[in-house]
Amino acid sequence: MKILALDLGKFKSVSCFAIDGQPPVYGRVATDIQSIHDLLVKLEPDRLVVEIGPSAGWVHDLAAALGVQVQVVNPNDERWHWKRVKEKSDRKDALKMFQLSRMGELPLMPMPDANTRQWRSLIRYRSNLVDRRTMVKNCIRAIFQMQGILLPKADKAWTIAGLEQIGRQANEKPPADQLWRLQLHSELACLQSLEKQIDQITAQLDALGKTNPQVQRLQTAPCMGPRLSETVVAALGDARRFKNARQVGCYAGLTPRRWQSGTSDRQGHISCAGNRLLRKLLVEIAWISVRRKTWMTTVYENIRRGSDKRRKIAIVAVARRLLVKLWAMLRDGSEWKDPGATTAMTVATATGD
Repeated sequence: MKILALDLGKFKSVSCFAIDGQPPVYGRVATDIQSIHDLLVKLEPDRLVVEIGPSAGWVHDLAAALGVQVQVVNPNDERWHWKRVKEKSDRKDALKMFQLSRMGELPLMPMPDANTRQWRSLIRYRSNLVDRRTMVKNCIRAIFQMQGILLPKADKAWTIAGLEQIGRQANEKPPADQLWRLQLHSELACLQSLEKQIDQITAQLDALGKTNPQVQRLQTAPCMGPRLSETVVAALGDARRFKNARQVGCYAGLTPRRWQSGTSDRQGHISCAGNRLLRKLLVEIAWISVRRKTWMTTVYENIRRGSDKRRKIAIVAVARRLLVKLWAMLRDGSEWKDPGATTAMTVATATGD
């Protein structure tokens, strides 16, 4: 078998190519579509191995279009970590991918199609815009605070009336000793621009969600809005690739780390692997659901056991259980079933009512 391993870089990539029984041959190639295409046509490999990264998507699609088997490496796997090595280079990375692929020990991950990748990217981009908007609002508050002026608390400062008041302060011609108004004018312009961008991208995501039956199905669950629904569908992809609920929790980084040696078996904090935005939204919705006295409130109180020290442990457990239920809905293609109603029906059947 002819195996080509590519360590993809921003401008240049290192290749490691070999046929079974022969020493590997190294090379360098520009990281662009035409150069990678010419390399694949020239070497005609049976298998291409690449590490996940910004360029991995189009390289995967290019190789697949040429009929080349593609393996995508998961760098979060322990087998891929470089520990206690004297030298790490692009050539050694490419060689390691080649050797592990030949032995069948390569930690692999699925590559979603181009539409799903763009969808995920747009979801992340909207989240980044929201974070930037929060930073701008905090800067505006800080500007007023340095002048001894306090804005209304929470969202009251960002209503139409509140923004008009801020705008009047920013549009006044600043005297020589009030240059802070120029900074305020600039931050206010950034805020207005971010609001328009967020509205535009949100409208596009809403349109995509309305045409996706899986997103619509998840929104039948309590407290589930379009943002978390689309994030779950885009992040999980094919729900049937997970064998059980524990794999789903591990994929989202919501399962605890484990240290086991002999008679010692300890569990630590959650691994925080996988999609950070997915974990963030799950925890936010879990808090909202607990406050609104949904089925999650019972789960939360059972795990918290009346101790404030276990609040974070309990809310992470609620978020993990919510993700598992949403995964089951995607796997089975079923609508939301209220756990409280199911429990009540079981009790009624047992008592003969």
